[in-house]
Amino acid sequence: MVSEAPPFWWTKADWRAYALWPFSWLYGRIAGMRMDRARRATAPVPLICVGNFTVGGAGKTPTAIALARAAKAKGLKPGFLSRGYGGSLDVTTIVDPEHHRAREVGDEPLLLAREALTVVCRRRVEGASKLAAEGADIIIMDDGFQSARLVFDFALLVIDSGRGIGNGHLVPSGPVRAPIGNQIRHATALLKIGHDSAADPLIRRAARAGKPVYPAETVRTDDGSLAGVKVLAWAGIADPEKFFRTVRETGAIIEETRSFPDHHHFSEDEVADLVDRAARQGLTLVTTAKDIVRLEPGHGRAAELAAKSRVIEIDVRFDDPAAPGKIIDAALAAARARRLRAPKSG
Repeated sequence: MVSEAPPFWWTKADWRAYALWPFSWLYGRIAGMRMDRARRATAPVPLICVGNFTVGGAGKTPTAIALARAAKAKGLKPGFLSRGYGGSLDVTTIVDPEHHRAREVGDEPLLLAREALTVVCRRRVEGASKLAAEGADIIIMDDGFQSARLVFDFALLVIDSGRGIGNGHLVPSGPVRAPIGNQIRHATALLKIGHDSAADPLIRRAARAGKPVYPAETVRTDDGSLAGVKVLAWAGIADPEKFFRTVRETGAIIEETRSFPDHHHFSEDEVADLVDRAARQGLTLVTTAKDIVRLEPGHGRAAELAAKSRVIEIDVRFDDPAAPGKIIDAALAAARARRLRAPKSG
């Protein structure tokens, strides 16, 4: 999957999008057939998939964490399942945030592992079995909505209200991962993050298809101490401008920004440049939790950059505080129904 979306994906479709249309048509045919294939494997425990319509971040990881917290509040042991995008390991691995590095398991799994048992596996059926064997009684899958072979007991598609689905075109003409009709058909519900209007046409289409829509917003967990502080904000995520807006909302004064591709592994020169540039201008470094876990303290000045960077943590807060619990309950009920429908052996 593309890690750095071209800027034209997020503006009104122009000649670049239309020039790539034949490739998008072929991509859409394949993606749609993959989603609609009839035979899928079932997980040994209830499974929730948190996905999104498009390439790039919409808030899947903090949403998955919010659901895990709701599961724990009900006395369950949640487990996260991730492909480990950006990591190099090709074997089923239980993530240990104290010992693994982002180059090995990916950045998002390191964040998830701070919250609950996390397994990375490129073969998600195998990963689900590993989680169940380790005692997880509900699985929350971060991404994989368009491609996983597993049956979902609840599929929650996250959409950012500011970006929506960009120009609405399929990859490579735009950011959409599979035909919208296929995606809505296989979704259980949508989560709209934020209160902007870019996602509204899609929300209305989903509502006409009978899909519930949960409103939510991202909230900072900072202590307010950045107000009035001059900063150099740096980020290697899918939507760095969204992070920079969050920095401004803290009251910080952004003097300079540095953007890197999503899941970017920083070179020693890039690390040194950030540290030295901030020092010369007397600026405080600020970044995201996802970026800080990609720094490797044992290499060059990465430990210095990590120590000098203020991290702005983000949570997803549902407008209805009971909504995450309702999603957990719905997944449990769907799994029970699935087991009752399963053919009896013997």
